[in-house]
Amino acid sequence: MSKKDKLIKKLKSKPKDFTFDEAVSLFSSLGAKKSNKGKTSGSRVRFTYKDEPITIHRPHPRKELLPYQINDILEYLEGNDLI
Repeated sequence: MSKKDKLIKKLKSKPKDFTFDEAVSLFSSLGAKKSNKGKTSGSRVRFTYKDEPITIHRPHPRKELLPYQINDILEYLEGNDLI
């Protein structure tokens, strides 16, 4: 099982310990592009796959994503037939 497959399996289980770095790794392995619009974006990070964007706030000071962020990511990935 590849790292991408392990991350997808973990994400689908809706864990409380899914980190932002794991999300970045998953998006990049699926071919999504990351941009944070320079200094004015603050903690917002945008991922784009085939002109379909999703914006996620980088969590701070914690590293784990909140449950609504995990749900948003799952909805985005399923809506774009990535998982």
